[in-house]
Amino acid sequence: MQQAIPSDQQAKTQLLLRLFLSIGVLPILLLIALVLFSLLSDNFFTFNNIANVLRQTSYLTIVALGQMIVMLTAGFDLSVGSTLAVTSVTSALGMAGMAAAYPDQPWLAIAVGAPIGFLCGLAVGVVNGIGVALLGVSPFIVTLGMASVGFCAALYLTSGTPVRGIPYAFADTFGSGGFWGLKAPVWVAVIIAIAAYILLNWTRLGRHFYAVGGNLKAAALSGVHTRLTLFMAYAVCAGLTSIAGLLLTARMETGEANIGTSMPLQSIAACVIAGVSLRGGTGSVPYVVLGAVFFGVIENGMNLSGVNSYLQIGVTGAILIFAAFADEFRRRLIGRKA
Repeated sequence: MQQAIPSDQQAKTQLLLRLFLSIGVLPILLLIALVLFSLLSDNFFTFNNIANVLRQTSYLTIVALGQMIVMLTAGFDLSVGSTLAVTSVTSALGMAGMAAAYPDQPWLAIAVGAPIGFLCGLAVGVVNGIGVALLGVSPFIVTLGMASVGFCAALYLTSGTPVRGIPYAFADTFGSGGFWGLKAPVWVAVIIAIAAYILLNWTRLGRHFYAVGGNLKAAALSGVHTRLTLFMAYAVCAGLTSIAGLLLTARMETGEANIGTSMPLQSIAACVIAGVSLRGGTGSVPYVVLGAVFFGVIENGMNLSGVNSYLQIGVTGAILIFAAFADEFRRRLIGRKA
C-alpha cells in the first residue's frame, strides 16, 4: 500500500506530462481562463458575451493568420497596422466619393470603394515582398519602414480626421449584420481560417512556406522557388489584413487612420502564444485561432471582473512571457524524447 501512492502519483505526473507535450500550454491556459472568469463574473458565460468576444477577436484572428504565414518563413510583418489604416482610409474615401456622386446606388459605391481599399492594402505587402524576397532586405527594416510610410499616407489623406459618408448598407451588412447570433466578421474569420488551413496543409505553396522557414538553403536545393514563396507570404499577409481592415471600417462606419496601431504586436503575440516559432517552419492554424481568441477572452474577462486597465497590460504581458517559456520548455522535452 505504501508503494501504491508514489506509483499513482507518478502515473498522474506522466499523464499530465504527455498531455502537455501533445497539446501544448495554450489550450490549458484558455480552459483555466474560461473557468476563472466564469466564476468571477456571472455575465461572462452568456451567449451574448461569448458572441461579443468572438466578434472582437475576429479581426485579430484574420490578421494573425496572415502574420503566421510570414512567420512560417522565418520573418514577421510590422506593417500590418499600417495596412489596416491604408485599407480603411482609401476604401472609405472611395465609397464616400461614389456615394456622393450616386446617392441612390450604395452598392455601386461599395463595389468601387472596397476593391480600392483592398488593393491599396495589398500594395503594402507587395512592397514588403519585393524588399524581402527580391532585394534580400531584412524583414524588420522593410516592414518597419512600410509601417511608417503607410501610417503617414493614411494621416496625409485624412488630415487625421475620420472619413465619413460610407453607405449604410456597407456597415449594416459587414459590420453589424450576421445570422445565428454571430456577426459577419465572425463568419468571415471562420471562412478565412478554413481557407488558411487548406492552403498550408493541402497545397504545394503551403508546404513551401514551411520548407523555406525550416531551412532556406535546403528548400532551394529541393527545387522550391524561395523568392516567390517569400513574396507570396507577405502578399497573402497583406491581403488578409486588408480584409480585416474592410471589416473594421464597416464596424466603425468611418475610415480611420489610427485603427491598427497595436495590431502588429497583438498579431505576433497571438502567434507566439500559439506556438508559431520565430525561427520559422512551425505553426498551426487552429492554434493561432485559439491564440487570438485567448487574448480576447483575457481582455473581456478582466473588463467584466473590474480589473484595472493598467494592470491588464501587465497581466497580458506576463501571460505571454509564461506561455513563451512553457512552449520552449515543451519543445526541449520533445527534442529529448525524439
